[in-house]
Amino acid sequence: MSRTIGVIGVPLDLGAGRRGTDMGPSAVRLAGLNARLEGFGCAVRDLGYVAVAAPETRQFGDERLRFGREIFRTCLRLRDRVKAALDQGAMPLVLGGDHSLAMGSVAGSASHVAANGGGTMGLLWIDAHADLNTPRSSPSGNVHGMPLAVLLGEGDPMLLGISQGTPVVRADRSVLLGVRSVDQGERKRIRDLGLTVYTMKDLDERGVSACMREALARVTKGTAGFHLSFDVDSLDPEVAPGVGTPVAGGLTYREAHLACELVAESGKLVAMDVVEVNPILDERNRTAEVAVELILSAMGKRIY
Repeated sequence: MSRTIGVIGVPLDLGAGRRGTDMGPSAVRLAGLNARLEGFGCAVRDLGYVAVAAPETRQFGDERLRFGREIFRTCLRLRDRVKAALDQGAMPLVLGGDHSLAMGSVAGSASHVAANGGGTMGLLWIDAHADLNTPRSSPSGNVHGMPLAVLLGEGDPMLLGISQGTPVVRADRSVLLGVRSVDQGERKRIRDLGLTVYTMKDLDERGVSACMREALARVTKGTAGFHLSFDVDSLDPEVAPGVGTPVAGGLTYREAHLACELVAESGKLVAMDVVEVNPILDERNRTAEVAVELILSAMGKRIY
């Protein structure tokens, strides 16, 4: 394995309903991320942290889009940081922080691809939740439940402005996998968009390998590669207790590793997010350690 990884921390919890994900990037770094990446042949450029406003210093604004303006500003900074890393030959590895950051990271990847004549970029979204709400449909107003909708061209006009063009990715080249909690408005949006979704029922019935291979075929068909946005709440809470919105019945440790190993085998990964690690709710940094192990698998670490 010879690959340069650009590690970017985003200490963001403005989009979540519970505090703590702002400490996620530090927890993952403390779990030995950089040294372990270097240990199997990756070069690591630690690109530091994207600046994020403290919620105590800001008003949350619109109840339907809590801290929307501050999240927008953070995502603009992240978009530019991700694109710059790719332009300089490094694969961005974005450590969250809540999942609203993906509006910036995926926009940065797509911008790089478009600027280099690559055309379309695929998107693989591994998550317990659909993240397809808009301010009108969201029951909470928390922006971390909206990023996938924004990337597909739906939602608040300000957030849509994070990208230079919307949608950022095409629905027919995007896949949602591992979902087991979907709001009513999101169900309609899935049908309207024609989005491919693999629920935990699908994974149970057909197996992770079959579903992942189909998902990877979709996000790589006719694309310049794909962005993987991995929410650790896709894992079962027994595996990853340190998340703010746990949902029982998620991916097992081994299933998650298989998914990430298949990502690496595809050879088409453009960038990766790992989000929603919440050390306040964790047990001895266990969730961050699992996150590091999954990152290593996605970056190509093998058993032998």
